[in-house]
Amino acid sequence: MLNISELKFDSDGLIPAVVVDCQSGTVLMLAYMNYESLSISINEGRTCFWSRSRQELWRKGDSSGNVQHIVSIRADCDRDALVISVDKDGPACHTGSESCFFEPVYGTDAGVFSLDSLYEVISDRKTNRAAGSYTTYLFEKGIDKILKKVGEESTEVIIAGKGGARSEAIYEISDLIYHVLVLMAQMDISPDDVRRELAARHLAGGGESGA
Repeated sequence: MLNISELKFDSDGLIPAVVVDCQSGTVLMLAYMNYESLSISINEGRTCFWSRSRQELWRKGDSSGNVQHIVSIRADCDRDALVISVDKDGPACHTGSESCFFEPVYGTDAGVFSLDSLYEVISDRKTNRAAGSYTTYLFEKGIDKILKKVGEESTEVIIAGKGGARSEAIYEISDLIYHVLVLMAQMDISPDDVRRELAARHLAGGGESGA
């Protein structure tokens, strides 16, 4: 375990800190710390930075409520940069975006799939109900229809699993996951909420969910 005094602060007494979401691994923001702000962060268990523009300390979330609770702090091999893993109470960016890194410069994220991105599309359908969309149809029918579909797809997964056909099981599990995500969006349950619950069970059970 490194001591703060072993870190290499620059000529202005600062060290860059990359903040990442402990649940998803998403890079949330880049900020700077000095010796004092890093000490405060460690003592309080929440991020505190040094504002280069205002020349003052600032605790993330003091005004917005979007506090970042520190899970871990790691230094790079040169000890001149930090990665801070946090459990966040809200968006990292002042624009309201989950991450400050959303402006494209090169390349594209097109074709990159994740359950989080699917959930975002589903959640958008809840608010912006596109005509002809099956997801829109489910939201319009309401909770009873959504729950019915979750039940039906659960049965299909059981049948596919019992049948032993791997490809069929994958297909049915995918249907079930989709409909569970619709249910989550309907009930305003985010993937992070589920991750936190699973993490709590993992820690409490010594490595096995709920055990």
